[in-house]
Amino acid sequence: MKNIVLDDVDHVDRAVLPLGTDYPDGHLLDWHEHRRAQFLYGATGVMVVDTADGTWTVPPARAVLIPAATPHRVRMLGVSTRSLYVEPAAVPWWPRRCTVVDVPPLLRELLLSASDFTADYSLAGREGALTTLLLHEIAALAPLPFHVGIPASGDLADLCRAYLAAPDVGVTNAEWAARASQSERSLTRRFRTETGESPAVWRARARLLAAVPLLRTASVTQVAGRLGYATPAAFTAAFTRAFGLPPSRFGTARTASRT
Repeated sequence: MKNIVLDDVDHVDRAVLPLGTDYPDGHLLDWHEHRRAQFLYGATGVMVVDTADGTWTVPPARAVLIPAATPHRVRMLGVSTRSLYVEPAAVPWWPRRCTVVDVPPLLRELLLSASDFTADYSLAGREGALTTLLLHEIAALAPLPFHVGIPASGDLADLCRAYLAAPDVGVTNAEWAARASQSERSLTRRFRTETGESPAVWRARARLLAAVPLLRTASVTQVAGRLGYATPAAFTAAFTRAFGLPPSRFGTARTASRT
């Protein structure tokens, strides 16, 4: 099914509903939630998923698992999706927080095939077997580290979300402490308690996540400069340490071959 609203088919008695949707570049799916769990695969483009406790950046040709009844919003950057909406009882192993995963070739082809199913597809034969295999393949996937946590405290969460919207290498702990009306030491202690890392480490990771959508249209050298790295080599080294792949693997020419 393609470009169909989930609410129109959610009642259908199928554990797995495959839907494909094309979005205009920059489209924002504002805060919402689904009764079903969602496997959201971006066949093209980059997705940025926000929940109350974190932000997940989904590189091209990857996917994010979204738990049932989880309020979230998604920014679509040149994205054509292939989603599976899954009854929670069918996937007791589904993660409790959003999780970004790679999509191997077999899973990708299964998703593309399933998107042509009707809502009331036959459970017997090929279609039923394919949806069963899809869940087995998803259960075997390992998480990828494309996320940052968001503190529970409102003032710290506001600092983090503002930074994610406009990452700036010049921002310091002193500036954040002043905006939170507390000492640097108190800010750092609270931040570590709520996120498990220091504000400086968190900001460095957030800048690297911001690189993923930028790499769609800009070179590694251009992205390194925009994010405040001294050299492209320094940016490449930091990106590779954080995500296990060099930024050159996320450019348009590279990722187009995976779709």
